[in-house]
Amino acid sequence: MKKIFIAFITFFIVFLFSASLYSQLDLVPASHPVYTFLKKMQTDGVISGFNSANLPLSRGQVSEFLVLINTKLDKLSSIDKEFLADYKVEFEYEITKETRNQNSFFPKFDFENMFSDKKQKYVYYYTDSNATAFVDVLGNVSYRTSTGDSLKQNSIVLGDIGFRLRGTLFNSLGYYILATNGQKLSGKNKDVNFASATDPFLKSSYNFTHLYKNFDLFRGYLRYQTKENWLALTVGREALYQGTGYIDKLFLSGNTEPYDFIKLDLNYKAFKYSFTYGALKGDSLGVDIRWKTIATHRLDILFSRYFKMGFSETIIGSNNPFEVTYLNPMSFLISADYSRGQISIDQNNALMGLDIEINPIDNLAIQGTFIIDDINLSTLGKSGTEGNDNKFAYQAGLLWTNAFTLPNLTFSLEYTRLDPFVYSHRSNKNQYTNYGLSLGHALQPNSDEVAANLKVNVTSRINFDFLYQFQRSGGGYEYDIFGNILMNYGGDINRGDKDFVVENKFLMGNRVNKQLFTTKIILQLLRQYYISFKHVYRFFDLKYASKKMKDNYFFLTFTIDY
Repeated sequence: MKKIFIAFITFFIVFLFSASLYSQLDLVPASHPVYTFLKKMQTDGVISGFNSANLPLSRGQVSEFLVLINTKLDKLSSIDKEFLADYKVEFEYEITKETRNQNSFFPKFDFENMFSDKKQKYVYYYTDSNATAFVDVLGNVSYRTSTGDSLKQNSIVLGDIGFRLRGTLFNSLGYYILATNGQKLSGKNKDVNFASATDPFLKSSYNFTHLYKNFDLFRGYLRYQTKENWLALTVGREALYQGTGYIDKLFLSGNTEPYDFIKLDLNYKAFKYSFTYGALKGDSLGVDIRWKTIATHRLDILFSRYFKMGFSETIIGSNNPFEVTYLNPMSFLISADYSRGQISIDQNNALMGLDIEINPIDNLAIQGTFIIDDINLSTLGKSGTEGNDNKFAYQAGLLWTNAFTLPNLTFSLEYTRLDPFVYSHRSNKNQYTNYGLSLGHALQPNSDEVAANLKVNVTSRINFDFLYQFQRSGGGYEYDIFGNILMNYGGDINRGDKDFVVENKFLMGNRVNKQLFTTKIILQLLRQYYISFKHVYRFFDLKYASKKMKDNYFFLTFTIDY
């Protein structure tokens, strides 16, 4: 991967001095709340062209949507206008090329401006006709506690601090780096285990989960983009979201740590095409895999403001650090894999799928997603083990803004089903995971879920989020007297072997029903100072064991981001 990285850096520099003026080219992280606002504006019919199925977007692209929204103030509620006013300050430079509402602590420090509610605060920023640089300091203190049958009683305090540097060079190259270092401020080893079990980021930190030491976070990339944004090339690490899911996504989601990648984006009118080639953290039954790679293709078509469609395909392999076959951005990955022979077919994990989104009327969006993990047309519909070659995932959902005639309420409802062994792989090397966590939906295979979500904005700075999930799962194993697995019921994403022992039936094995109630409250009492509350109550009905369990856990976090 190092040679690839150097080659692409060279490519960026070649183009660096030839591109014309464009806006800021660094990406707005896919988890940024501005995307929730843009999704509401798209669903309300205020803007068109925004597609939440392929994120993130550049700051320049986000600012273009904000400018468009600003021309349609008559369609906005009072709280929507508050959101827009806040984002117009945050994205002021991208919109106006001015910094009147930006404040820098250096070189002239002003203690009073540290608590300004009207200006966007930076440790330092610099702008001229050829370069921009914005530097932030990040800090978190989080108190976390739990009680319950499986989590037991725990209490831990975590703290982290870091920085973020972003900007654009010569109007054609965006850059971004974010790095933080965190420590356990109080708590015991058992509390570390609780924190890891309830936070995907912490679970992916070896130092934290195994050595009970510090935890680090890193994001960073270089991104070249042409003036008209018909082509962009990105090399680095950042979270990628793909899929139309409103509560969780089937293709790429935020349920695990981001991975390092090379990404090509092509845009022309209603078409957007994305190609990535990346490196994943892999393991096989607890043993580290040195090489695990992922290649993805995605094509999005915006037929109109009322109808969108996307096609995605993925290949995951663990044989070589670099596979030229999958680096071709204009191939069909499944066919390319088949062309390499029977050995490749058995070793690699291929997925493909289609999603659509329809906006039949203002304030309502409907989406559907279908994924094929494995398919054999000759055995399609057959019973017995012959049909085990066919593994699918389905999702359908709706998003209702201004729900129940309340302008500040958004309601989402989503059903998801994963067949046995979906996302897993019989080699136990090429499962659809990074750090052992799903790249797609958080559900384990052999499960389904009904999820309902209510988001309430009291103001633009006081936000409530209520999520209810009902899940049914099957799984477990049968062993011989020596402890070897005789039967796998397909409910573990990291264990895909023995998938042809018996006919794979949905919810077979050890049946468990789960109910999860998640409440989040985010308060931004001053710009860039946040207090967030998160409470999760989960109830387990272990049908196979006639046993019931419940857990509670709670996070209280104070965040500074400037």
